Amino acid sequence: MMTSPETLSFMELAIHQARLALDALEVPVGCVIVEDGKVIATGRNRTTETRNATRHAEMEAIDVLLGQWQKNGHSMSEVAEKFSNCSLYVTCEPCIMCASALSILGIKEVFYGCSNDKFGGCGSILSLHSSNTTPVNNEVPSGKNFKCTGGIMASEAVLLFRTFYEQGNPNAPKPHRPLARQT
Repeated sequence: MMTSPETLSFMELAIHQARLALDALEVPVGCVIVEDGKVIATGRNRTTETRNATRHAEMEAIDVLLGQWQKNGHSMSEVAEKFSNCSLYVTCEPCIMCASALSILGIKEVFYGCSNDKFGGCGSILSLHSSNTTPVNNEVPSGKNFKCTGGIMASEAVLLFRTFYEQGNPNAPKPHRPLARQT
């Protein structure tokens, strides 16, 4: 698969956001949201910093846009229209929570680095990008399908994860069993 120079340049910016997360001792995931060839929002994991498990990179970027668009007086339908013209570039496959939010918002497409074998919502565990889920009692808006392309700069994304886990997570809960001794 040939990846376009534009896709690679946006993924580089997502990798930069992931490095910022790593520098802040966060799980190194970063993203950018693009509209008409321009980055309109960036995000990085901030779960430790905010002490809020929902503050994934994608949610951070989405909140930036929602805030801007609401401040500009956009209606809900205008916001939905704007999201339908946006692409997300993220270093790791969106988790189930983020993939569901992206589906509900109606994002056009997602490009990601490495797969997320534990929590992936774009094919690894669930395929929320390609299955319209039926709302429960019509309380939850049903999602829209979005195009998903993975494996872009995956080795760079994996290297950031490896660096994070090798340095140890000082914010992780204390293990229940002793760690293997380093020799």
